[in-house]
Amino acid sequence: MNSQLMQGKKILIVGIANEHSIAYGCAKALKAQGAELCITYLNEKAKRFVEPLAQELEAELFLPLDVSKPGELELVMGSIKEAWGVLHGLIHSIAFCPLEDLHAPISQCSREGFLQAMDISCYSFIEMARQAKPLMNEGGSLINFSYLGSAMAVEDYNVMGVAKAALEASTRYLARDLGPQKVRVNCISPGTIPTRAASGIKDFDAMLEHNQEMSCDGQLPTIEEVGNAALYYLSDLSKGVTGTIHYVDHGVCISG
Repeated sequence: MNSQLMQGKKILIVGIANEHSIAYGCAKALKAQGAELCITYLNEKAKRFVEPLAQELEAELFLPLDVSKPGELELVMGSIKEAWGVLHGLIHSIAFCPLEDLHAPISQCSREGFLQAMDISCYSFIEMARQAKPLMNEGGSLINFSYLGSAMAVEDYNVMGVAKAALEASTRYLARDLGPQKVRVNCISPGTIPTRAASGIKDFDAMLEHNQEMSCDGQLPTIEEVGNAALYYLSDLSKGVTGTIHYVDHGVCISG
């Protein structure tokens, strides 16, 4: 009897940028448990960083995906349908906001910056869920990633906190929407991790130091720890769990 939790499960992973990415930590945990992976990359510039990781993970599909470009998500889902005919899980690990709007006080955020942050960071997950639904005819699990700045006014997180709050609300509503099809939808909220995306946050080093001080054990989370949480949500271990926000932050969320 094969004891691997993800044996035969086909998973789409969106958001690996390099070996420090949260999505890469998730991909490693899933692959170690037998998952078959489809990994996407943003563009040709990103491809040279992601392709070696996709090869290391023996990804069966390696495809371009910029969710801001019409038609690209449809091509990815079409490739999955042609190659696999089914999809069991999806990881959405992307967010974006123009730096000038991310660094600005929320009252100074431009309309264009706000809409772009909401489109890439939140709506793209809703769109992925919509397009994944027909492929999840055996049931499935979708996860995304948030941050404590969605629930608290965290200094320097600004408009991204608003976008993440919308993403968390979308998680709950999608869980109700897709539940009858036995598709679960959950959100993981890691603490501060020095990823490429996080480097754009103003004074991020100070945020790291503050979160380490506020954690219950003086530790910061790792991509491996987040990967293990993703494994739980994408496997049958969490079969009765949907619509939740799960913190992987060593207790910062309870520390005020």
